[in-house]
Amino acid sequence: MTPVQDLRRAARERFEELGFPTRKNEEWKYTSVARIARTPFEPGSGLAEPPAGIDPLPDLACHRLVFVNGRYRKELSSPDGIETGGLEAAAGHLARYANYSSHPFVALNTASLEDAAFVRIPAGKVLEKPVYLLFIAVGERTMSNPRALILAGAGAQAHIIEAYAGQGEYFTNAVTELALGEGAVVDHYKLQRESAGASHIATLQVHQERASVFTSHSVSLGGALVRNDINSAMAGEGCECTLNGLYLASGEQHVDNHTVLDHAKPHCASREYYRGILSGHATGVFNGKIIVRQDAQKTDAIQSNKNLLLSPDASINTKPQLEIYADDVRCTHGATVGQLDAEALFYLMSRGIGRDEARRTLTVAFASDVLDRIRLKPLRARLEQCVKELL
Repeated sequence: MTPVQDLRRAARERFEELGFPTRKNEEWKYTSVARIARTPFEPGSGLAEPPAGIDPLPDLACHRLVFVNGRYRKELSSPDGIETGGLEAAAGHLARYANYSSHPFVALNTASLEDAAFVRIPAGKVLEKPVYLLFIAVGERTMSNPRALILAGAGAQAHIIEAYAGQGEYFTNAVTELALGEGAVVDHYKLQRESAGASHIATLQVHQERASVFTSHSVSLGGALVRNDINSAMAGEGCECTLNGLYLASGEQHVDNHTVLDHAKPHCASREYYRGILSGHATGVFNGKIIVRQDAQKTDAIQSNKNLLLSPDASINTKPQLEIYADDVRCTHGATVGQLDAEALFYLMSRGIGRDEARRTLTVAFASDVLDRIRLKPLRARLEQCVKELL
């Protein structure tokens, strides 16, 4: 058997042992995946024709790699000279960081491997254009398992964009592994705008070596059921990690964000800013954990989760956590849940602005706290437009 076949077999056996998580599992206490478990999803065809206009960033100057139902489509892509490869090229590195032994959906993804987005950025290389990975889902009751592996060598610098889109009722189960060498700097952007009937489960596992800098921007705007797991292991001294997140949910949508920042070495710093806007009967979950290991002295960590409820039927379960085993650290965390500021709303209305427009203005300003942190101007402009359309 080939290494890939061995990996698939081991992951399949592990998934059969784990099964789909239930609410008895603490990590899934507020998120039910029963709709996924009971739906007979079938693998989608990689040759399916993507719907017109499905690309949320069609005019972006970038290194573009397009995947349909998890399979690479060369004729739709334009990598423009960066070092890329498929499943065989990535085989020696897959599953080094994302642990399928404890996460059932990572196990399911690994057991279903058919293709992979493999990008290697050589040591010292500075990419002028972002690497854009577009994952498109096509078909009814189809399942795709997108897999991405990005290796940034020592001192490399890059912007990585992942976008997820599709049409119909389908299930996207994505796993991304991202490893930063010593002194590497990577900005990662994720735009999730799945269809109204889609289920989206995703894991981003980051590994950081000494003095590397990683920034994540996660924006969730679509899907009926969404779960984002973002984990960063700061395995070298002097690392910096920032997680920015924005999630909008309306109607009956459910969106769950789980994050883990693992400080394993001294003199590392992390920042986490997540903002949620929920309306209708939407529900949300935020569970953010900061772990400070015994040897991780001089850790500096700040975590903040703020949520805006635009209707009395919307709800959020938020749980910021600190798990500290070192004594010379500076760590803070907090969470808020509230409605629009009545005084600010009154002020705008007293200036002749209608109530609906005043609410929209304040809500957009709340979202801008995260969107303004996005460094890529074309992407920031597109996301601002998307948010305004949804609001």
